[in-house]
Amino acid sequence: MDWIRIFIVRCTAIFCSKKLDADLDEELKAHIDLAIEENLKRGMSPQTARTEALRAFGGVTQTRERFRMQRGLPFVEESSRNLCYAFRQLRRSPGFALTAILTLALGLGANTTIFSLFNGLLLRPLPVPHSDDLALIHFGRSEIESRYGYSFCAPLLRALEKRHEAFESVAGFTGRPLQVRGNSGNVEIEGALVSGQFFQVLETAPLMGRYLTPQDDRPGGGSTEFGVVIGEGFWRRWFGGAPDVVGRRLTIANTSFTVVGVMPKRFIGADPTQRPDIYVPLWAEPIVDAPYNNMLSGYHSWWLRIVGRRNAGVTLEQANTALLAASNPILDEAIPDAKWIQDARDHHFRFNAEPGSAGYSDLRSEFHKPLVAVFALCAAMLLLACLNLASLLMARAAARQREVATKLALGATRLRLVGQLLTESLLIAVLGTATGMVAVPVVSRLLTAVVLGNNRNAILDTSLDWRVFLYVALVAVAATVLIGLIPALRATSGNLNSRVNNGAHATTAREKRSLLPRALLGLEVALALMLVTGAGLLTASLSRLYRTGLGFDPKGLVNLDLDMGKQSLDGDALARWYKAFADALKHQPGVTNVSFAGVKPLTGSNWAEEVHTPLSNGTREIHFTPVAPEYFATMRIPMLEGQDFSWSDTSAQTRKIVLNRSAAKILFPGKNPIGQHLIQDFGNTSYEVVGLVGDTKYESIRREVPAGGYISITQSDRKKPSYTAVVRMQGSAVPLADAARSLAAKMAPDIPAPVMTTMASDLDASIASERMMAMLAVFFAGCALLVTAIGLYGTLAYATARRTSEIGLRMALGAQRTQVVTMIFRENLWIATAGSAAGLGAAWLASRALASFLYEISARDPWVMLGSVTALVSIASAASLVPALRAARIEPMEALRTE
Repeated sequence: MDWIRIFIVRCTAIFCSKKLDADLDEELKAHIDLAIEENLKRGMSPQTARTEALRAFGGVTQTRERFRMQRGLPFVEESSRNLCYAFRQLRRSPGFALTAILTLALGLGANTTIFSLFNGLLLRPLPVPHSDDLALIHFGRSEIESRYGYSFCAPLLRALEKRHEAFESVAGFTGRPLQVRGNSGNVEIEGALVSGQFFQVLETAPLMGRYLTPQDDRPGGGSTEFGVVIGEGFWRRWFGGAPDVVGRRLTIANTSFTVVGVMPKRFIGADPTQRPDIYVPLWAEPIVDAPYNNMLSGYHSWWLRIVGRRNAGVTLEQANTALLAASNPILDEAIPDAKWIQDARDHHFRFNAEPGSAGYSDLRSEFHKPLVAVFALCAAMLLLACLNLASLLMARAAARQREVATKLALGATRLRLVGQLLTESLLIAVLGTATGMVAVPVVSRLLTAVVLGNNRNAILDTSLDWRVFLYVALVAVAATVLIGLIPALRATSGNLNSRVNNGAHATTAREKRSLLPRALLGLEVALALMLVTGAGLLTASLSRLYRTGLGFDPKGLVNLDLDMGKQSLDGDALARWYKAFADALKHQPGVTNVSFAGVKPLTGSNWAEEVHTPLSNGTREIHFTPVAPEYFATMRIPMLEGQDFSWSDTSAQTRKIVLNRSAAKILFPGKNPIGQHLIQDFGNTSYEVVGLVGDTKYESIRREVPAGGYISITQSDRKKPSYTAVVRMQGSAVPLADAARSLAAKMAPDIPAPVMTTMASDLDASIASERMMAMLAVFFAGCALLVTAIGLYGTLAYATARRTSEIGLRMALGAQRTQVVTMIFRENLWIATAGSAAGLGAAWLASRALASFLYEISARDPWVMLGSVTALVSIASAASLVPALRAARIEPMEALRTE
């Protein structure tokens, strides 16, 4: 193992180089002294003896260098010397160093921030063993390739559990807030409903006790009552970390459950954005979801996500083949409705599997495309920063021509100098990366808050892991090559003699004719214009979203979400409770109106029903919204005709409905709807139209106003319905939160505290992805303008400074200062103009990629394009004018003395 011994010796030599150098010098001196002594014995004079001894020995310096190359690690030593030299060079130019580091910090920091968000939402695997073997199961339709569904009904889950051709275990899960009895009444705890094989799929051993099994996931649970598994954090908070927690009771939804196990803190379930504290068996869903019963609804309720663990040796392609073959048999087994099955087969219904190592999250489908688009903006921003630094380094290298030429003349190889210059670029990249990384955690938290919006229980882990650090390392290396290679190669090329003879401020004809610096600056301007145009389009789109007519006034509106499913009142008694709660809220300071709604606008929820009238030309779908009296006055929805509901309306009376304008047009075209009747197909229920109101946005701002009808909550057949109190206020809504909690605890002790949100925050949450994209695009555009201004100014200032002698000669020969300003400004401005023209064409083509994110604005809006070009040309003109004015102040005689 000689190579190991040699390596150890070489490594040791690095740390004792001074001693080895001293020993070498002593040995060389002794060798030469012996040669001199021999020459003296031959009769030579002392001077001749020394000269002949040195001639016979050869180059002492070269010998010393050869020995150093053999004894240590040359690459490490050379890199160390290059690094020290790079530090000295940056210390000598603090302005350039600071500019370069901050420029790269903007690009690399932004990229790292977005990648950490991208990693947390899309890439980070679940902290479970062998996560690569997990697969998410969904269903699709072949004629619409992008249409996939991840929600399943319980019968399909049970049928899939029995199939083991591709999966050793399959599990269903869904998140739920659970009402758990505490010392002060029911409180909401984040939970999850899971099937019996859930913990088997995720292969994580419990910290204490056992996990849930298929025996727990059946009516009645494993014994006389259901068992539950709790998380370690909940165990410590709720039970104080008691060692005898297994076997204790938890009251969930007013029903006793038994704790059978505790999962470790690292276990987060199958949704990376949720942190359940309690895992409840699927068969307990009718208890915890009461008064609803998705299990009983069978194939009419699609509410479960399904994850499976593939059998050993089964690839994802093989699993998909097995699922395709099993699709029809599973439908036949799970669905009792032959018409439903035939319709599914007509649409080529099939099961599919996709990689499930990262679990499933609803946020992923919502933010996948926006994050990819933002990531592209980040890449453009980083490329812009690299081009900027490449231009600055090229100009700086041109100013260091004599230094480089002198080193070449003294024997330095071109490869050695390129390595030295690349080391400077690497040092800038490392310092820029480190500076940018400082802000990553803070900015990531801000972006996470935008992404999560009003999802108060959601969590997005954007912590730095090996993927982020690997990405940062790769980007830093790429940035080093981008910013340093071309300037290094350019600086070490050309005629050696001419560069030694030319002055430090001289500009050769070859450099004047070179297109590369101009091309880099033009490309930089073009990229900046693309970013500014994209930001302008997204900002204009967001502005139009906020200005679009909602049909109601969101200012001053507060929503109080109530959960009444676990208390004892129902029917007319519950309606009277809602009225009493509304009356109590009206007496709170600042409250002007109070009502209730079953579906809050702009939350993505909907309740659609098929109805018909004699004039509707068949069945039509309209959106139903249960509301209380005064809802339209509270929301400030205009009442066009008819009247509002009354608290005296009961289910025994004729059902009443208030239509919006769109519904009236399709159900009663050309006729006054007041007093007319419509029939709800499901249940054949008749409604009398008592009012007509204006149209309002419903599920989303982006969607068209739907045909809608409002029904009275006092006539609802729903069992123990939970509604949202809609409160209009004047002044701050902060005191209302405490008042609402106190009233709810006093009037209904068994319900959890109401959750308060403002309609403004709901509005922001409904367009969270648009807000995130517009906010980041504006940030990147601002950075692009700043980086472009710095890059143009720095590069043009370097180039103008190197023309000092030329400018002085022109002025000595009679050129006026205005002529000098015009000459410099004209030469620099055409770069900005050409770059803007190229960038405008590229932005015109690339804008199609943003079309799906825009609202009521063309992706090629001429005003946005014109504004972007104007802003960029103005910035470029300002950056070009300063060096031109500085050149005009040059004194001719001082300029001629610069050489």
